Amino acid sequence: MQHDAWFFIGVFAFIFLVWVATGGPTHPLSFSGPFLSEPSPLGSGTYIGLPRAPFGIGGSDIELANPGSGGSSGGGPRPLKGVPFGTRSPYASEITLSHYVSGAGSSDPEHEYLQLSLSRSAKAPLTISGWELESAATGKAAVIPQGTEVPLSGTIQAIQPIVLQPGDSAIIGSGESPIGASFRENECIGYFGEFQQFYPSLPSCPDPSDDLERFYGPDYIRDSACITYVASLNSCTLSISPPPGLTSACDSFLENYLSYNGCVSGHQSDSGFKRPTWRVYLGRSDSMWRTRNEVVKLLDQNGDTVDAFAY
Repeated sequence: MQHDAWFFIGVFAFIFLVWVATGGPTHPLSFSGPFLSEPSPLGSGTYIGLPRAPFGIGGSDIELANPGSGGSSGGGPRPLKGVPFGTRSPYASEITLSHYVSGAGSSDPEHEYLQLSLSRSAKAPLTISGWELESAATGKAAVIPQGTEVPLSGTIQAIQPIVLQPGDSAIIGSGESPIGASFRENECIGYFGEFQQFYPSLPSCPDPSDDLERFYGPDYIRDSACITYVASLNSCTLSISPPPGLTSACDSFLENYLSYNGCVSGHQSDSGFKRPTWRVYLGRSDSMWRTRNEVVKLLDQNGDTVDAFAY
C-alpha cells in the first residue's frame, strides 16, 4: 500500500513539472473555460427591442389612444357611432346627461324623458334655457325653454330663465307640461299629481296631520273629530267632501292649507321648500328620441357640445 501511494505522488509531481515548464499560470489555456462573455452594451444593436404599445400607462389606469384624435398629438373625444362629438363646451366638466332616455320612442312623448345634472363642485349657478337637445341620428332638435320657480294653481305662470344651482338636476320631458310650464319642484308640488299624470311621479307633500298641529291654532288638541278625519287623509290629497259636523276651525284649516296654493302659503318660508330638481318640458307632440340607434347631444348656447351619448 505504501509503495502504491508513492507511485501516485510521483505521477502528480511529474505532471506539475510539465505544466510549469510549458508556461504554468501564464498559459492562455488557464483563462478559457465554460464562461459566457459579457453582454454587449445597450444601444450596440445586439439586443432585442420590443415595439412600444399604442397606449400610455399611468398608475392603475390604461389610457387607450383616441382613434378620433388623428394621431398622438391630442384631439377631442372619440366619435359616437360615426357622429363627431363636436367642439367641447367649457361647461362639459360641470354638467352631464344621465346617458339614458326613459320611455325612448314612446308613442306618448309625455312618457319620454332624460335627466341632466350640475356638479355640486360647480363654481357658480348655470342658466340652461336656450341650450339645445339634438338627435344626431334624425336631426330632431329642441331648445330648453324658460320656466317658473314657484308655480301657482289657477294663474298664468310667470316664467324666467331656468337656472341650476350647484347640485341641481333637470328632468327633461319631450311632451307638454301638465300645468302649462316648466317648473322647479317644491315641498308642495305633489298636489299637482292628484288629478294629472307626471313621469316620473312627483314627490310627496307635507303630512296632513303635521300641518294640522302646526296651523290649526291653540285649541288643536281638543278637536278630536278634526284630528281623526285629517289622519285618514293621504299626503297630497284635497279634502273635497269632509264629513258634516266639523268645527269651523277645522273647516278653515282644510280650506286654507290642504291644497297646493294653501300648502305653498304655509311652507314657502321653510328652509327646504324649494327642491333641487326642475321639471322641464320640450313641448313636442311626437317622440323626440329613437328606441335604438340614437345619438343624444346636449349643446350650449354657442352650439358647443356639453355632453353626448349613444345607444
